[in-house]
Amino acid sequence: MADNLPDIIENQLLDALVGTAAYTVTGPIKLALVTANGNDASAGTEVTGGSYARQTITFGAAASGSISNSASISFTGMPAVTVVGIEIYDSAGSPKRLAYGALTASRTVTAGDTVQFASSAITLSLA
Repeated sequence: MADNLPDIIENQLLDALVGTAAYTVTGPIKLALVTANGNDASAGTEVTGGSYARQTITFGAAASGSISNSASISFTGMPAVTVVGIEIYDSAGSPKRLAYGALTASRTVTAGDTVQFASSAITLSLA
């Protein structure tokens, strides 16, 4: 997922890079599934229903301008839905959307199914 940072995050990171403001993220970091993709300015439509809940996502160390999830992630008890993308949030009281992106192929699931992402299946890139 290159160039998939919301505008507000891009600005906050640039401010932190040059020292005009501090940048903090409240963990744990959460992965959300969406049925309609968002963009730089607005979030997508998050899955609702079933036992769906955002799941914790962990990352290894960045290398060559990218970073990948370091463990598999499972969303169990899904509602009947077609997942077209993901969004990544922090866990602040008003969660900050950190990144977003479309799946390479949408996933249609039936009620009760599990959606899984293997370790290293989700990669964020600044390159």
